[in-house]
Amino acid sequence: MLAETKRQTIALVIATIALGIIVGFSSLLLGQLLDIVEQLFLHFEENAHIPVATAATPINRLVSVTLGGIIVALIWYALQRYGKPTVSINKALQGEKMPFGVTIIHVMTQIFYVATGGSIGRELAPREAGTLMAQTWQKFAGRIGLAELSVDDQRLLLASAAGAGFAGIYIAPITGMLFAVEILLKKVDIKTVSVSLSMSVIAMLVGSITKGFVPYYLIAHKNFSIKMLPFVVVVALVMGLLGGLFRRGFQWAGKHSAQSKQILWQLPLVALLTGIVAMKMPQIMGNGRGLAEFSFVNLDQKVIVFLLVGAALKTIVTILTIKAGAAGGTLTPSIAIGGALGGVIGFAYMVIMPGLSMATIAQAGVIGAVGFLAASQQAPLMALFMLFEVCHLDSSALLPLGLTVALASVSSKLVLSK
Repeated sequence: MLAETKRQTIALVIATIALGIIVGFSSLLLGQLLDIVEQLFLHFEENAHIPVATAATPINRLVSVTLGGIIVALIWYALQRYGKPTVSINKALQGEKMPFGVTIIHVMTQIFYVATGGSIGRELAPREAGTLMAQTWQKFAGRIGLAELSVDDQRLLLASAAGAGFAGIYIAPITGMLFAVEILLKKVDIKTVSVSLSMSVIAMLVGSITKGFVPYYLIAHKNFSIKMLPFVVVVALVMGLLGGLFRRGFQWAGKHSAQSKQILWQLPLVALLTGIVAMKMPQIMGNGRGLAEFSFVNLDQKVIVFLLVGAALKTIVTILTIKAGAAGGTLTPSIAIGGALGGVIGFAYMVIMPGLSMATIAQAGVIGAVGFLAASQQAPLMALFMLFEVCHLDSSALLPLGLTVALASVSSKLVLSK
């Protein structure tokens, strides 16, 4: 018995290291695919300074999203009609097998659509790819003589690989670990944290080969003041309610998403709508990085209406995109919507409390983003550390952001418990 336990521990360690490398490279390759498609369709290279294709012509943006919608509608229709059904991460954790070829095409299609401007998050694709790699590894491990892992350890590897996929593309290992233990496994102990964090760190190191260690979002002012705490209480409660409503919205859209031939007309139609909006407001394109960045660095009161309209339109087109049959994430769209709404409330707060610096506005966007994300994902710890990692925040942000996710999580229950 002791010898078998030792063999299983060795197998788990080897799997953690190997999958960290494999999943890291899968995230790296998906990132490269995103860059290639953006160059091809929108003629720009995305980074924190240029997060969206504002330099592309309005017609270029319209054609890019619409054409992208038509192409992915055809691909997803073909997968549904001729391929095996796709398997979600949660179902994979329950023992269902992801069809390899179908999942690879499904994952690449998600990245393709986001790159053309489709309003959906890109983070689901690397997570699904990571889970697929873990399932494939488990088949391979038996062939090379490694000990068969327990059912719990097999689930741990799948969840950790999903989190590592996120870590590899966003260079955020703690967020990847928390996605695995807080959202997927809902279990925190030494083994789950050690395996998931180790795998995410390795995947991050591999992903950084092309991405480097730079912030995903730039913040105008990172030194948070304790004077923000009264504002935090207000915005956290509001973001909790709104984030809860957004969660209900995208869950409803996912439950009633277009299937089979419905995708062939619904997704191109929503893509056309997205393109029309993007002609005037390119910030709503893709995963919403442009809208979030705009709210984090723009300190001019003239943008209040823009942020409010941007948040509303991003919410609508994202929910419609999911309803139309597209697959993708909701983490980064939540950051975009919450960031814009937080900025709007920040401007209002400055009117009520004169004398505050303009840094309040940029920080209000971050606070709004973390509160909205915590509520929409029902994962306060993941939301907290995600903003820390993708924005490279310092310790001064811990108290206001920690209080925000706590209050937002509580207030979201008023919406979600009904």
